[in-house]
Amino acid sequence: MNDSIVQALLDSYRRNNAILINLLQALPEGGMEAKAMQGSPSVAEQFSHIQQTRLFWLNQVAPEFAAGLTQLFRKDGEDWLAERDPTRIVQALNESCRAVCEAVQDRLHTGQAMQGKNARYDHPVFLLQHLLWHEGYHVGQIKLALKAFGYTMPEEVEEKAIWSQWRTEIWEQ
Repeated sequence: MNDSIVQALLDSYRRNNAILINLLQALPEGGMEAKAMQGSPSVAEQFSHIQQTRLFWLNQVAPEFAAGLTQLFRKDGEDWLAERDPTRIVQALNESCRAVCEAVQDRLHTGQAMQGKNARYDHPVFLLQHLLWHEGYHVGQIKLALKAFGYTMPEEVEEKAIWSQWRTEIWEQ
């Protein structure tokens, strides 16, 4: 695969991670507890779930890259509690983003299959695409939860946090 295409794909995943972190850092006070509707996961649970999904799939298809990564859910009696500390979430997301990119790059360069006992991706890039799709879904759910909470992200904040990661606009006056 052309190295510039590989780098663009990996960069797209890193940009996606930056969007998650920007969204986390733009949360209003109390926003971690927001839910789209009663019974839905909270914003904190969604961020923790994103991390757990990254860890789950890495453990399935490239376990050496999942070793030592931070889990964001912790057991408390019968319950699993989501991390609510933004600093820990940012650290975990950055670590797992780096691990996903390293795993994909490794499998592309070595030709080793991205598969394990229970799961397989036909091509390493499909892991990136799967995670991008999954995480994009959760960004929408987080934004919906924030609206239900009574917070609509101002356009200038959303532009900087999300859309500017993908494109640059220059408007002539």
